[in-house]
Amino acid sequence: MKKWLKRIGLAILVLLIVLIGYVAVFEFPKLELISGFSAKSLASGHFIDSRSVEQVAAEDNDIDLVRLANLTLNESSKTAVADVFGFKRRTALYRPGLGAMLIDDTFDQKAPYLVPKRVQPELTAPYPYGNREAEPVKFENIDYERLQKAVDWAFDKPGEKKQRSRAVLVLYKDKLIAEKYAPGFNKDSKILGWSMTKSITATYYGILEKQGKLKISDPAPVAAWKQDERKAITLADLLHMNSGLEWEENYSEISDATRMLFQSRDMTRVQAEKPLTGKINSSFNYSSGTSNLLSGIIRQQFNSHQEYLDYWYSALIDRIGMYSMLVETDMAGNYVGSSYGWATARDWAKFGLLYLRKGNWNGDRLFDESWYNFVRTPTNGSDGKYGGHFWLNAGGRYPSAPSDLFSCNGYQGQMVTIIPSKDLVIVRMGLTEEGVFDFNYLLGEISKAIK
Repeated sequence: MKKWLKRIGLAILVLLIVLIGYVAVFEFPKLELISGFSAKSLASGHFIDSRSVEQVAAEDNDIDLVRLANLTLNESSKTAVADVFGFKRRTALYRPGLGAMLIDDTFDQKAPYLVPKRVQPELTAPYPYGNREAEPVKFENIDYERLQKAVDWAFDKPGEKKQRSRAVLVLYKDKLIAEKYAPGFNKDSKILGWSMTKSITATYYGILEKQGKLKISDPAPVAAWKQDERKAITLADLLHMNSGLEWEENYSEISDATRMLFQSRDMTRVQAEKPLTGKINSSFNYSSGTSNLLSGIIRQQFNSHQEYLDYWYSALIDRIGMYSMLVETDMAGNYVGSSYGWATARDWAKFGLLYLRKGNWNGDRLFDESWYNFVRTPTNGSDGKYGGHFWLNAGGRYPSAPSDLFSCNGYQGQMVTIIPSKDLVIVRMGLTEEGVFDFNYLLGEISKAIK
C-alpha cells in the first residue's frame, strides 16, 4: 500500500513539475501581453474618452485572460498600471495630443516632447460636411422601417451581451439617415478603430502622390533592403500587403504583431527587419508591421519630426473636419498607423464619405481617382478580399451586400463600409468579431432598405 502511495505521490509530483514547466515556458510570457493590453486600454479609454476604470474593465478588457489583469489608474501622472497576480507589471502613459503608449523602464516620462499643431476652424455647415447637427431629411426610396429594424438588430437587449455594438450610423447621399448608440455611448464618444487606422495611414500615400511627393510604384525607401532582394519591394506592394516579407499576425498568441504592439519602442522598424519568405507581389499576408513601416516611410518625407506630426492632421484628419480623431504614437514618436486611431462614429463616417466621393471633400480634392481605383484593386493572392489597405467584397465575402462594397475593418468588429452603387456609408463600432456578429445580415439589410 505504501509503495502505491509513493508511486501516486511521485506521479503527482511529476505532473506538477510538468504543469509548472508548461506554464513557465508557454503561458507566463503571455502575462506581459495581457498586462500590456490592459494598461494601454485603460489609459487610452480613460484619458481619451473619459471612461471609468470600472467601465474599461467590464467592457474593453472583457476578453479571455485579459480580464485577469489588476488595474490601477493615476490621474496626476496620467498613467495606468496593470499586472496579473502581481507579475509582469506594465505601465501606459498618456500625453495630451499624442494619446497613450506603453512605456518601458528606460523611458523618461519627464522629457519634453513635440505634439501636433492642429488647425480646426469652426465648421458651420450641417453634418457631415460641418459639425452642426445634421438636417432631418426623408427620402421616398428608403424603407425606413426595414432600415431601423436592421440598426436595432445590431444592439443588445437589456441584460444581453451578444451583439455588443456601440454605434451604428448610416449616411446616404451625404445625409445622416440612421444613428444609434449603446448605453454609455453617444455621438461624442471617441472609439478606437483598431485596424481601421491602416486605411487612414494608406490614404496619406494617395495624398502625397497627388502632391507629387512620391510615386507608389517606386521601390520602398528602406536603407536595409538596398543590398538584397528586398530592394525590389515597392510602396504599392506594401500597400497591397503582398511584399513577400515574413510576418505572423496572431492576437491570441505571442506573435510578431503582439510583440510589436506591446513591447516595441519603434514599431516602424519591426517589419523592415524581416526576411523575404514569399514572392513579391504574389504573396498576400496581412501585416500590422507593414502599416507601421509605411508610417515610418511617411516620416521620412519630412525634414523634421514636427512636420510629420502636423501633416497627419493638416493633410487629412482636420482637413475633412474629423476634429475628434487622435492617432496615438509609440515611444519613438511614430504614429501607430496599424492600430491606434480614435474618433467618434460620426467622424469615422466622414472618412468613409471621403472615399465614397473618390477623394473630393465638398470641393476640396485630397487624392486623385487613380488612388481610389488602386485601393479597390484586389491584391494578388487575396481571392478578391483585400485591396490597398482596404477590405473588398469582390470575392463575395458578404453575399447579401453589393459586390462593389469596400471597407476599413478593425479588431472586434469595427467597420466603415463604403457602397458606391447604393451611395451609402455604414459605420459599426463594437466588441464582437465577424463570425459572432453577422455583418452580412446588417450590411445586406441596410443596403436592401435603399430601393
